[in-house]
Formats: sequence, structure tokens, C-alpha cells
Amino acid sequence: MKKLVIFDLDGTLLYSLEDLADATNYALKKNGFPTHELEKYKYFVGNGVMLLIERTLPEEVKKDKNVFDAVLSDFRDYYSKHSEDKSKLYDGIKDTVNKLHDMGVLLAVASNKPDEFTKVLVDELFDGLFDYAQGSVPDVPNKPDPAMALAVLKKLDVYAEDAVFIGDTNVDINTGKSAGMKTIGCLWGYRTLTELQEAGADYIAEKPSDIIKFIS
Repeated sequence: MKKLVIFDLDGTLLYSLEDLADATNYALKKNGFPTHELEKYKYFVGNGVMLLIERTLPEEVKKDKNVFDAVLSDFRDYYSKHSEDKSKLYDGIKDTVNKLHDMGVLLAVASNKPDEFTKVLVDELFDGLFDYAQGSVPDVPNKPDPAMALAVLKKLDVYAEDAVFIGDTNVDINTGKSAGMKTIGCLWGYRTLTELQEAGADYIAEKPSDIIKFIS
């Protein structure tokens, strides 16, 4: 059995797409730019807030630092107050996390969401079940660079072969593989089965309870 399970957050543990979209659209509209439909955010998110803002800005202003910083600041201000308005845990996730905890498995989160938001959400939603949560910080490259996953392994003193990385995008699968871990792609998130398979996921979980059998 694996000793450690590292979860992605958005699209894996937490349905947060609407709150992320609302915060980004608020910031775009406030600065005079067009907003985007919810469905497009499935592919805007996943690589951190910096790329989220870049992907949603009009092409002609993407490289304008003043514009970028203004939109980013407005996003952060709005999201800090509304990150839980519409977000919710996926059905079955809390039960699966509880079972893993009862089995003695270490639990961690590695997310490209800013660290301050990641830690608050994990703590509030999971009542201390997670042993560690790592979000995006300036001195650690975002996923799919393996640095964040390797930092979690080091923090919890677990070898890569004793851990599994779980996520809903090719970013997550590539992260886990690059760090030397087995990977589980989950189908209830923002992306597709094809994407997860093409990224080389070792297992595909159709529902959260499938995770238990894959790590046992």
C-alpha cells in the first residue's frame, strides 16, 4: 500500500471553477476587458493564477505589466472574499479522504493555487485531515515542474515510489510522473479522459472511491 497520497486541489478535491471564473471576470470587467463563459475556464485554470490572468486578457495587453498587475490585484482582492461562494467538495471525496486517513495513509495537497488560499481552503474543508498542503509560492516552480511534489515528499519524509499523485489534468499527471510517482487521473474534474490517458496516467478513477483500490 502507498504511504502518501498527494492530491491536486481544484478539479480534484474541490469544484471551484465558478468562483475562479467569477473572480477573474470581475477583475477583467473592472479594468474594461471582455469576460469569458464558464466553460472556457476549464482550460484557463490549472497552471496557477499568473497564467490564468494571462490566458484571459486580450492578446494586445497580455504583456502590459501595468494592466496585468491591476487585473491580478483585483482578482486576488475579490477571490480572497469569495473563494467559497460556490465552491464545494466533489461527491464522495470527503468519505474517501476519511478512509485513507483511517488507513494510516499520509495526505497532502500540491496545488498551483496561491499558497495562502490553498492552506485556508484545505484546513477549512477537511478539518485537519491533511498532513500538509502546498500551494504556489514564488521560490518553488508551479506544476508540472516536479519541484512542488518533491518538496511535499521531502516535508513528509516519503520516497517517490511510496507515493501517488492524483489530479484531473495533464499538468498533474506530468507532475507526478516527473517526480517519480505513480499517478491517478480523475474523471470528475475539469478535463477529459483522453487528456489523462495521453499524459500517461497509470490509473483512471471514475469516482473517488476508486482511489482506495488503486493505492491498496
